[in-house]
Order: sequence, then structure tokens, then C-alpha cells
Amino acid sequence: MPVEAMLEKDSLIKKTAQDEQLDVKKVRAVIGLVEEGNTVPFIARYRKEMTGALNEVEIQSLLNRWNYLQNLSARKEEVIRLIGEQNKLTPELQAAILRAEKIQTVEDLYRPFKQKRRTKASIAKEKGLMPLAEWLLAMPASPVTAQAETYISNEKAVSSAEEAIEGALHIIAEQAADEAVIRQWIRDETFKNGLLHSTAKNKEVDEKNIYEMYYAYEEPVAKAVPHRILALNRGEKEEILKVSIQTDAEKIVRYISKRYKVNEQTEAGTYVRQALQDAYKRLIQPSVEREVRNELTEKAEDQAIHIFSENLRKLLLQPPLKGKVVLGVDPAYRTGCKLAVVDETGKVLYIGVIYPHPPKAKRAEAEERVQQLLKEHDVEIIAIGNGTASRETEQFIADVIKKSERQAAYIIVNEAGASVYSASETAREEFPDLQVEERSAVSIARRLQDPLAELVKIDPKSVGVGQYQHDVSQKKLNESLTFVVETAVNQVGVNLNTASSSLLQYVAGLNKTVANNIVKFREENGKFSSRSQVKKVPRLGAKTFEQCIGFLRIIDGQEPLDKTAIHPESYPEVKKLLQSMGYTTKDVGTKELTEALNKITVEQAAEKVGIGALTMQDIKDALQQPGRDLRDELPTPLLKTGVMKLEDLKPGMELQGTVRNVVDFGAFVDIGVKEDGLVHISKMKKGFVKHPLDVAAVGDIVTVWIEQVDEKKGRVSLTMISPGK
Repeated sequence: MPVEAMLEKDSLIKKTAQDEQLDVKKVRAVIGLVEEGNTVPFIARYRKEMTGALNEVEIQSLLNRWNYLQNLSARKEEVIRLIGEQNKLTPELQAAILRAEKIQTVEDLYRPFKQKRRTKASIAKEKGLMPLAEWLLAMPASPVTAQAETYISNEKAVSSAEEAIEGALHIIAEQAADEAVIRQWIRDETFKNGLLHSTAKNKEVDEKNIYEMYYAYEEPVAKAVPHRILALNRGEKEEILKVSIQTDAEKIVRYISKRYKVNEQTEAGTYVRQALQDAYKRLIQPSVEREVRNELTEKAEDQAIHIFSENLRKLLLQPPLKGKVVLGVDPAYRTGCKLAVVDETGKVLYIGVIYPHPPKAKRAEAEERVQQLLKEHDVEIIAIGNGTASRETEQFIADVIKKSERQAAYIIVNEAGASVYSASETAREEFPDLQVEERSAVSIARRLQDPLAELVKIDPKSVGVGQYQHDVSQKKLNESLTFVVETAVNQVGVNLNTASSSLLQYVAGLNKTVANNIVKFREENGKFSSRSQVKKVPRLGAKTFEQCIGFLRIIDGQEPLDKTAIHPESYPEVKKLLQSMGYTTKDVGTKELTEALNKITVEQAAEKVGIGALTMQDIKDALQQPGRDLRDELPTPLLKTGVMKLEDLKPGMELQGTVRNVVDFGAFVDIGVKEDGLVHISKMKKGFVKHPLDVAAVGDIVTVWIEQVDEKKGRVSLTMISPGK
């Protein structure tokens, strides 16, 4: 790499460190590791000594900033070259471009030199009216018309003084509109003091009055919250609303006039002010409004994506109900409730259908079938999907449980995305002989057993925990959600002998092709007995092996360390440590080894075997809890045996519920009735709440009190603040 390029890279690394408030050494290490082909999960887990234990989110944020600064640097270089080719690059302009911290600022500085399509100003310049524009800007006391008459020319197609003046004013207007300082001031002023304004454009289209509050709406741009921005955007897109930003045009024109030192005591000054008014109204205001709204939208989208990502993370990391036989129920009226019994490993034991509801209403027969399944398969938990006929099915199941000799419980499972999965190619490959609805019942049961393993088969956008997800940049949304899924999968780890291709492809370093190859290899050669066998999988090279292998577990293999999160690259050091303590890898997870490890200090052990203290801490934890699943530390789902109706709810009633979704304005909580109740942000706790995510997360079990019940609309208002406090 040339010296100049190395210096530029070093400068960008230092700037990234400054912006992310991180140590330069850590940033340099991360960028170096990524350039060597390492993945974010691998760096976060197995290169802690180099990064100072930065987590996945910190590493990704750092890389996002690094990429932005690289793009900014490349754009500066390009703009300097383009202006230089026009022989218009001054030292001051070059310094201003190099100082710019945003791509928008660079574009503002480049604007006057950009090749434009023919404008009113460029036509006026072709007619030779530039000197008249310059004469007007000098604001002499001489009569303007007399001066303009000197530019009348058949050759230049200027037929009158009025035409000459008009052309000169177009030149002045464009010049003002292209001035970077003016544009930035107006942009800042619009953000600071502009008003976001909306009116009804076509009420008739809004049949359900969804946008009613925006028919005559106004709020400061500076205070506009993300979910309202996205609602206005959607209303505008559907042509129900007309949205604009209103500014104090007089104040802005005064500012531009001041910059141009307009002297309105002269006739020329009056004309110049007229040109500056035109500059703002015709040229600056529309484009600045677009830029401001784009920036508002970008921030709103980032917030919506952040909320979706956080909700998805919590959903994926919900604790699995291990070792349970589950009966999955996909409710329906006419086509019947589809049933699927799956064993502790998720293997399908039974598929069937019952008709407990109208129009067929074979309730007694349905009861008998469920009782038989509970007994025959020793079912402990029934998972009911929350779609159509869910609450009626819940009532039916609760009644069956009361009469049953089996001590079973049930839970309502959020089936969002189950139908998407059931009709997908993945589901067809997994269950070629099942109907779509039957696959859905299996998915509902498995989603309770291991949410992560089942949810990765579904497009993250379909899991029902988003807010305006269809209104945001789909590219950014997909990138963010994929990152969340990858992070969750790698934090938990994957059983190499049971994982589906859908789960494996999220493991660091693996893609769909290699994941499919692993499954195919397993089917053809039997279960993997050691991690080293993975090297035999087609298209899985040395670098891919290094990246993925620490996240792949073999529970009953030849090498006890293979069931831990310890990377094979550290096996020699681990064996050396165990030998020095009088143990072998066969003792991993035993009470004796766990107690012995408690007596050693991490620093001493690290020094003894020649590895870093951070890596040694991870090794010590893995040796003491080889099968640890971070999800086991979270509260288990809320199981039920009875059922409630909307009519049973009374203000002040205390209930426990499960948080189903978190949005900008509050949280939706499943309290066991048909509709989820809303806890508004103002009711989440006493005192100021910056955002609902600070108080609640998807999957949380929370205590709530009924505030209000609207039976007609099926709405329940809840509070998390005890009425007695």
C-alpha cells in the first residue's frame, strides 16, 4: 500500500475511534481482522484479547462508521478531482471539502460546479447576461432599465430590457441557491423552527379513518417522533394526506439578503431582493424540504428498524421448553383445528384434525381425540396458535384439561409467520407429505420447544414484532435483522447433529450452500462424532472451519471439549491446564473439576498455559458449564390452565401477561383475552420513560392492572403502575 494511502487509512481509523469513543488499538484490530476475512461473531467471541472484549453490536457499529468514513473520503477525492478538472478549485474550497464531516456537506460544496441540465440561469448566461447580474449585485445607484437596455441584442436573442433583467435575476437566484453556507443555514433553520403540516387530500380513501388525527395536523419538525413521521409518509403514499413543511419565508429571505448585503435604497437592491425571494421559493425551499424530510424519514426508519431488531432479538432468545412432549394446535373454524404431537427432540409423532367449532361442531369427538393424545403420548404442554378461532380453541382446550387425568397446561403461541413458513420451500423439503396447515401445527409446537431453531426458518419480517416494517428501507431492515439472527444463533450455539440447514446458515462463516452440504453429509455418513470431521464437508475450507467450528456443538462425541464453546484452536492449552490440575477432558462438567477450577485465578491459569486472561475466563466458564444455554437464565413462558373473556375484565383487576410487541408509544401485552392490551408509555412506570424498550421487552412476564375496557372495539388499556402507589 502506498505511503499516502496508509496515512489516509490511519487517519480514518483514528476518526472512527474518536466518533465511536473507542480506543484506537481496538478499532485498528477489528478492521484488520475483518480485512483478513473474519466474521463479527468470531471476532467478538474468539479474539477478545485483540479487541478488548468488544461485543457484536459494538463491532458492527464501529464497522458501519468505518464504511461511512471510507465512502465520505472517496467522495471528497472524487469531488476535488471533478472541480479541479474545471480549473475552479481554490485552496479555500479544497480545505472546506476536506473538512466536511458529512456527505451532504460535500454535495453542497460541489453543487455550484455540478454539470446541470439547461436552466433559466444557464440560458441567461448563454445570452451574455452574466455581467448584468454582477452589476446588479454591486447595487449601484444608476437606473436599472437604462443599464439593461445595453444588453438588447438580436444576435443574443434579448429583445427587451425586461427580458435582460429577468435573465440576470435568474442568474442571481441560482447563484444564491447553490451557495453551501446558505443551504446549510436554511436546512438548520427548517429543522429548528419548521412546522410539519398535514391536511386531508382524499378522506374517502381512508375508510377506517386510520389517518383522522392527521387531517388537520401540525407539529414542530424538531419534536416530530419517528412513528408519526412514518404514519404521515404512509398516508401521503396512499394519497390520503398532503404533507409539507412550513417555514418563516420572510425570516429566511432576510438572512439571504443580509449575506448579499442588499441595499434596498437602490433600485438594483430591490431587484436583487426579488431574485433572492425567487431563489428561496423556487430553488431552495423545495429541495431543502425534500432533504429535511428524507433525513427525518431516515432517522424514523433507523428507529423502527432498531425497535424491530430489539424485539426480534428478545423473541429469538426466549427460553426453550426442553424435554417436553408438546401438542401443537393450529386453530380454525370451517377447516378444523390441525393437531401435531412432537416429542422432546421435535420429531413428529402424530398429525390429525378435530372439529370442535361450528360449522361442523363435532365437540365430543374432538374432546375424545385430545384426551387420547394427552394420555397416549404423555403430552405435558399444549401450544395453541393465536390466529383465527384461537380464543374459542383456548376455551375448548381449557375445558378438556379440566376433565383430563393428565396434568397438562397450555400456552398461546404467537404464530406470526407460521403460515409463511408452512408454504415455504423449506417446509416442503422438511415435510413433503404434510398439508400446509399440518406443517403449521408442527411449527407452533416446535416454536414453544425451541423458539430460535424454529424462527430462523421464517423471514424475520414475518414474525410479528415490527412497527411500520413495510415502510422502511428493506435493504437496511434485512441487513439489521440478519445481523440480529446471526448474533443470536452464534451466542446460543448450534447442535451439529440436529440443526436444520436454516439454522446452520446463520452460523459464522457458513452460507446456504455449505449449510446444505453439512446436512447432506450428516444424512449420508451418520452423526458427526468430532468437530474435526466437519473439515470433510464439501466446500468447507480452512478459513470457514476456523470461523464456524466454535459455534457448532457435538453433545455425545469422542472429544468432550466439542460440546463446549471452546474453539479447537485452544484445545492444546486447555488440555495442558487440565493436566497441570490432575484432570483430563473426560472430567469436563463434573462437580470435582468445577470446584477445582473455582480455586484457581484466571490470571495465573492464563499465564501458566500462555493465553490471554479474557480467553481463559471463557474457557473456565465453558469447562464448568459445558452445556450452558444463555436462554436458560431467562424466565420461562407463562403457562395456563383456565381461560378469561373480555367481559371478565374489570378496571383495577391485577393480571400477569406476556409482552408480545414493543413499539414507540408503548407495549402490547397478552393477558389471556382475545386482543392484546396496550400499556401506553406514560403507564409503564412512574417518572419519565425515554422509550418503552427501557422498561419492557418481547417475552417479558409483567404484572399489569386493567385501566379501561372497550368491549365494542375490543380494546383493553393497561397500566404497569400499581393503582395503590
